[in-house]
Amino acid sequence: MFLLAFFALITERIFGYPDWLFRRIGHPVTWIGALISRLDRDLNRESDDFSTRKRKGVYALLALLGITTLLGLVIEYDLMMLPFGPILLVLIAASLPAQKSLETHVEAVATALRDGGLLAGRKAVSKIVGRDPEKLDEAAVCRAAIESLAENFSDGVVAPAFWMGIFGLAGGVGYKAANTADSMIGHKLPRYEAFGWAAARFDDLINLPASRLSALLFAVAAGFIDGASPGNAVRAVRRDARHHRSPNAGWPEAAMAGALGIALAGPRSYGGRMIEARFMGEGGRSELNHHDIRRALKLARIADALLIGLFGLMAWIIWQV
Repeated sequence: MFLLAFFALITERIFGYPDWLFRRIGHPVTWIGALISRLDRDLNRESDDFSTRKRKGVYALLALLGITTLLGLVIEYDLMMLPFGPILLVLIAASLPAQKSLETHVEAVATALRDGGLLAGRKAVSKIVGRDPEKLDEAAVCRAAIESLAENFSDGVVAPAFWMGIFGLAGGVGYKAANTADSMIGHKLPRYEAFGWAAARFDDLINLPASRLSALLFAVAAGFIDGASPGNAVRAVRRDARHHRSPNAGWPEAAMAGALGIALAGPRSYGGRMIEARFMGEGGRSELNHHDIRRALKLARIADALLIGLFGLMAWIIWQV
């Protein structure tokens, strides 16, 4: 299992998910999204009362997890029976983590700020965060990009690799299904407050180990960057992570903020509504520029290399046993 995750991470790190392939067949997340949309249309009826919609949301999550994990099990079993099946299995598994695309989107924000100024930076960051871009100054654009990098490293890279390492392809696919469900229906909006409750709570649960591991990786990675501090990363996590609105996002965000000596999170605006939030890395620099985004990317790349090395070590230990 860890060997599959190890090779999947290396493959995706090098090649990513090719645009030509996406144009031809889409991506596993788009297929999962289509299934979630179908379940939403069929089960989430406004005529039902709150408790009924909440119960149907549980049914929808169970159906989603059942279909995707069973498919993952069947694919892995069938491919392992073929001569070149393990290679195909790795290629399929490599579609689940998102190292390369995450780095590309965050790098684009830094490049836009450097070459096109604030307006270009706002446009670039609006593709990866949901807050109101027109209200962001340069420092806020940088914070948004770095926060997205930290949080998505946890739930877009570490988490799918972690569950793949534990349960194979089925674990990785099941995680992606649950995480996509949270993104699509796990919102506190009138339509999804009841129906998306199960998806949101389950996503919080399954992201718990990855968020803690991500924070540890950022802290260790800080030791390889001049001026970064592993100790401050740990102190920021212990002090600030629990104050984040998310039970998981605060861990990688606080670790990155503490490691780099910057302040992340804080108040922000969504859909014209101001959300009050505590800063992660309290006391760190809040005036950021595109150089800080690139420094955060360097930290994430080192943490990613550590993650790959960790999975390689785990695969080797299990092989020896």
